[in-house]
Amino acid sequence: MSQIDRQTAEQLALNLMRIPGTAGDESAVATYIRTFLETLGGLPTSTISTDTAHRRSPAGGEQGNLVVKLRGTAGRTREPRRLLSAHMDTVPICVGCDPVKRGNFVRSANKDTGLGADDRAGCAAILAALTAIITNNLSHPPLTFLWTVQEEIGLKGARHCTVSKLGKPAMGFNFDGGSPGDIVIGATGASRMAIHIQGIASHAGGHPEDGVSAIAIASLAIAELVKKGWHGTIDQSKKSGKKRKKARRPDEKPGKKQGTANVGIIQAGAATNVVTESATLRAEMRSHHPAFRRRIVDAYIKAFRKAAKRITNDAGACGKVAFDVQDDYESFALGRDEPVVREAVAAIEAMQLTPNPRIINGGLDANWLNAYSIPTATLGVGQHDIHTVKEHLNLKEFHAGCAIALRLAIGAA
Repeated sequence: MSQIDRQTAEQLALNLMRIPGTAGDESAVATYIRTFLETLGGLPTSTISTDTAHRRSPAGGEQGNLVVKLRGTAGRTREPRRLLSAHMDTVPICVGCDPVKRGNFVRSANKDTGLGADDRAGCAAILAALTAIITNNLSHPPLTFLWTVQEEIGLKGARHCTVSKLGKPAMGFNFDGGSPGDIVIGATGASRMAIHIQGIASHAGGHPEDGVSAIAIASLAIAELVKKGWHGTIDQSKKSGKKRKKARRPDEKPGKKQGTANVGIIQAGAATNVVTESATLRAEMRSHHPAFRRRIVDAYIKAFRKAAKRITNDAGACGKVAFDVQDDYESFALGRDEPVVREAVAAIEAMQLTPNPRIINGGLDANWLNAYSIPTATLGVGQHDIHTVKEHLNLKEFHAGCAIALRLAIGAA
């Protein structure tokens, strides 16, 4: 039976969700966690530290990742180290939330905000597990608890983590998601692109023939990408005549010519009577296969260059394009027979839940932890409808997630 104090776990989640803390502004969250642990007692302050991820992140920020590192208890110091992680930042829509418990759910009483259960519920779950270990003096292997920053803006906290502070974990368990039966064993890789278009300004009524519209270039390029299947859901295997499967298993990696792409931001223009001189677009490309993700990037570069040449003014002049491409994170996929997955499955089954291994098209801190040779699976803690005003926390699932976190920490399934 779990030794998690359910009331304490719930209160931790409620208190953490009340604290504003978007990406780069997590210091109040970290202070709450640190102060709670120091007040709890039984945990030497020397075991708590922060790194300088915010100084290496291009986003800056006021706080690095928070780390608690414990030695194994008597007789268990030589066991492989385990890591439990969650991210401290929320998305902007959650600022001002007022979490209220109603029955088996927590929602924001402020109808204009999200809840922030993503991922304060994960933060609370691993903090509750650590609390149970300390207050009950539980036997455990070497452990590292990691609360990261800046996950919501491209996993920057995990990317710039000071890995040496983690103590070389042999496996990791990231808590960030919905159903506690879900085990994310794979996730996509992603790139971001800024597209800068330089046209030629002119009066749109008096001399439109002298101008080259940056908006027209962007429109032509996007239309071409949509037409050729490079925007939205991408499946270029269709062109080779291969038959697409009717349904992919949740734990099955997508094909080598599949991915997604989206132009999400267009900034251009200041007046309707001016042929638009410049535009900046921001897009993302995702695929579980790095080589195909580069093909998607190349397709965008080709389409915008082609569009820039096609639109000319009466003098024959055309626009120009430039690109800034950044790889945010690489994909990963864990085998179902890997120790970290077997441990997660056993802990879930011990809670009489059905394990559901999944591969997803989103990014997680686990992407970078796996890149740092820490095999890491991600588990759910009851978050639902995240990033919206409908977000809520299922407390039954949250408590199951807390119990699973404790089982995985102490190594008892």
